[in-house]
Amino acid sequence: MAWQIEFDPDAARELRKLDRPVQIRIVGFLRQRVAVLDDPRQIGEALAGARLGSYWKYRVGDWRIICDLQDHRIIVRVLRIGYRGGVYR
Repeated sequence: MAWQIEFDPDAARELRKLDRPVQIRIVGFLRQRVAVLDDPRQIGEALAGARLGSYWKYRVGDWRIICDLQDHRIIVRVLRIGYRGGVYR
């Protein structure tokens, strides 16, 4: 079962601000490693806390991708993309 990747408008804006090689690496990771899995939770990590507790993160080098996995629609919704230190704020 292939998952669809959707970008939140804020995440799309964050992606556009990154250097082109980083953009290609992140989008490639989402398409080739996350979307093709039966369960994208296999390679992600659940976040904890009151604000981000229902979301999942993926690591791509020093970059982090924060996603909402919507099982009922088979969609990985990308909410944030950022450098590892500041993406959780």
